[in-house]
Amino acid sequence: MLDGLSSPHTRRAYSQALDEFLIWFHDDPGRQFNKAAVQKYRAELETKGLAPSSINVRLSAIRRLALEAADNGVMAPELAAGIARARGAKRGGVRLGHWLTAEQAERFLALPDSTTLKGIRDGAVLAILLGSGLRRAELASLDFEHIQERDGRWVIVDLAGKQGRIRSVPIPFWAHAAVIRWKDVAGISEGAVFRSVTRHGRLTPRQLSPQGVFMIVKTYADQLQAVVRPHDLRRSFARLAHTGQAPLEQIQLSLGHASVVTTELYLGVKQNLHDAPCDRLGITPTSKDADSI
Repeated sequence: MLDGLSSPHTRRAYSQALDEFLIWFHDDPGRQFNKAAVQKYRAELETKGLAPSSINVRLSAIRRLALEAADNGVMAPELAAGIARARGAKRGGVRLGHWLTAEQAERFLALPDSTTLKGIRDGAVLAILLGSGLRRAELASLDFEHIQERDGRWVIVDLAGKQGRIRSVPIPFWAHAAVIRWKDVAGISEGAVFRSVTRHGRLTPRQLSPQGVFMIVKTYADQLQAVVRPHDLRRSFARLAHTGQAPLEQIQLSLGHASVVTTELYLGVKQNLHDAPCDRLGITPTSKDADSI
């Protein structure tokens, strides 16, 4: 089942979820792998106080395992179908995350020490996350060959995102300038753009990991006294672009979302009753009924 997953992050999460489930499952020799057992497992996870999102990740892994077992002829299809119908944990709403205002974003970008190698690298990392809305894994895997000039501007081309979707992402001039400064100071021009830097300020050949990106963002978020994680910078990119009148479909393309619904969640848009969509239809009624209103 794990071999059928394309995302390393999903593979890791599902592997851990199945390890935990199998430990629980083997605690009782009389248990059978069926819908009742999965529902009992969910109930015990809820009793432990796990968040609905954490429970549902575990259940997704179990459902996928059952369906894969049925496809390979080692489990009855009706049993697998029953497990697939096992109810997940209820969510009390959708967590939208946090966003930076334009002023906070400018302060955030100014935090790294521009006189040190690490500070210059960190400044470029924050600039790409905020300026182009990349996921942390996408930034960690970025190579210099991805950064090319197209149509008179700098673009990250052929970037592989979730589920292997390929997209191109424009870079603002100030983010590209931050990358060029890092490139010149580090003395690198090919391979991974972002590399690890030791505590003594020495560059290593090791590519920066997604966890390393997470720690960089957390370090400066703590200085800003804000609860901000790498994905919140992605959300901030989307909202600031939307506030600046960027078309929704263009934001969707930059983020690499398969559905515009997902992009809308990133924007956190609130309903405006003073300037509503119905006020912008451009329709002037001429019927007698309209004249009498």
